[in-house]
Amino acid sequence: MLEVRQVRGGHDRADVLHAVSLDIAPGETLALLGPNGAGKSTLMAALSGTLARRSGTIRLDGEDISSLPSHLIVSRGLALVPEGRHMFSPFTVADNLRLGAIRLPQPTRARLAERHEFVFGLFPRLAERRSQLAGTLSGGEQQMVAIARALMSSPRMLLLDEPFLGLAPRVVEEIHQALDALRSTGLAMLLVEQKLDIALTFARRACVMVKGRIVLEASSAELAARDDLGELYFKLARAATRG
Repeated sequence: MLEVRQVRGGHDRADVLHAVSLDIAPGETLALLGPNGAGKSTLMAALSGTLARRSGTIRLDGEDISSLPSHLIVSRGLALVPEGRHMFSPFTVADNLRLGAIRLPQPTRARLAERHEFVFGLFPRLAERRSQLAGTLSGGEQQMVAIARALMSSPRMLLLDEPFLGLAPRVVEEIHQALDALRSTGLAMLLVEQKLDIALTFARRACVMVKGRIVLEASSAELAARDDLGELYFKLARAATRG
């Protein structure tokens, strides 16, 4: 479904991503792991068109979307849930969701109603707070809005950048259940996560990024069975420096 080949990109003149390649099959969830500063969020920005890549190709269902602007990438079926949620705080929950539907294919009244019903079914709490200003919500509720807003465009591929960051365990479980429900619909996901205990129970396969490079690909079961799991990032970073 998603094919990333030799993608380079960064900020100003400096490359952050160094020939990154990965594949995600239809309906698959892939975890993208790595320490702070590894380039994970930069890759998400490149995939979603909010950061220009310098070289390489990105294909979604065979279509080259490498040079498309972000709004057209959304219309093709790929949506990003950014790190930090990025709520429009003065707007209501309903207004934030409507913004997510701007690139919805065939945005008829009935289609919009169907998307609202879908996201409110995943997050019933948002239905209760639809008229509340987004800036007055708890952190967990804002994360639900961020995910629901991305889902309003009816994506086939969802990019999730640290969706569990800073959330209480109860809220983590609630969002985890909602994402599990999404996977049952066939939605493919790329999950950026630092915490191995969360990522390896959520995805069956993982890639580890260090210093802008994919340095390890393995099944979650293989990674979880490693006796050096607690030092994994440090050891991979040291090996990458030597290389």
